[in-house]
Amino acid sequence: MRKELKKLLALVCCAALTCLSVTGCAGNQEKRTIRIGHNQSTNHPTHIALTAFQDYISGKLGDKYVVEVYPSELLGSQTDMVQLTQTGAIDFCVASNAILETFSKNYEIFNLPYLFASPEAYHHVMDDPEVTGPIYESTKKAGFTAVTWLDAGTRNFYTIDRPIESPADLRGLKIRVQQSPTNIEMMKLLGGSATPMGFGDVYTALQSGIIDGAENNEMALTDNGHGDVCKYYSYDMHQMVPDILIGNNAFMESLSDEDRAVFEEGFKLVNQVEQEEWVKAVANAKDRAQNEQNVNFIYPDQKPFVEACLPLHDTVLKNNPALQPIYDAVQMYNAEYPAETN
Repeated sequence: MRKELKKLLALVCCAALTCLSVTGCAGNQEKRTIRIGHNQSTNHPTHIALTAFQDYISGKLGDKYVVEVYPSELLGSQTDMVQLTQTGAIDFCVASNAILETFSKNYEIFNLPYLFASPEAYHHVMDDPEVTGPIYESTKKAGFTAVTWLDAGTRNFYTIDRPIESPADLRGLKIRVQQSPTNIEMMKLLGGSATPMGFGDVYTALQSGIIDGAENNEMALTDNGHGDVCKYYSYDMHQMVPDILIGNNAFMESLSDEDRAVFEEGFKLVNQVEQEEWVKAVANAKDRAQNEQNVNFIYPDQKPFVEACLPLHDTVLKNNPALQPIYDAVQMYNAEYPAETN
């Protein structure tokens, strides 16, 4: 573990030396350098939002801090970056829910299929500190805490040559899922065959026929080229899983009350800008997928998918009773913001 950590620290130093070619890097050694890592490209909503944060901190506290944003896994994989944030080698990173689940079982709830009745319910839950607060705070002992959430849209099935209009259409298909026990069980309940693998391997697996499809948001079709192979995208909307911006506890606690207030406003800005950019990015991805990649978009009846996955809710809550209050709060928002009926 020490050997791996040394490698990661060396990676940070190496990235810092080359950071003049990356958006937002600066070389003033008298100021406190704040490093933020993520795994998306520079045109992704995540990066656009983080550079807005960079500009905001520079405008408000530029005499004290220099913010450096490292996109495209320049600081290593998401797992690497979470470890670096833990130790304080970097200050912030964007982490997937699946990774955070390994640090706190509270994050398990977001992996539940059909947890949220609608995008509106999802957004209201994520914006409610009484619901998310206990989840965010649950990693404090690990050395980091969530500071805001990022919208990653809805996850839907897309396949090479078979339209998915009901769970029955998934039978016999090998579908790539995230490496999560919850997702594997979800596919079992829906009748498909779960094939967990890293996201970077999906395109080749689709192209070679190792898998028949995958599940993700619309940008996987365009930004990652999956729409060149998969011609059917089905809006079953089985998951709405946030990405999370996490911060090193020691750094956050070192801030004065005045500086902390500025950073908190900056985190709100990250959330706002990312959501605005996400809407535009999804619209652009869908337009390109339809008109350039000839992807067919399908809008199936959700009910059979929901009913097939509900037993998983009972299983997860039984195995992790601490999630019940959070789950109940989500259901209240679901009742207030139900799914649109066709």
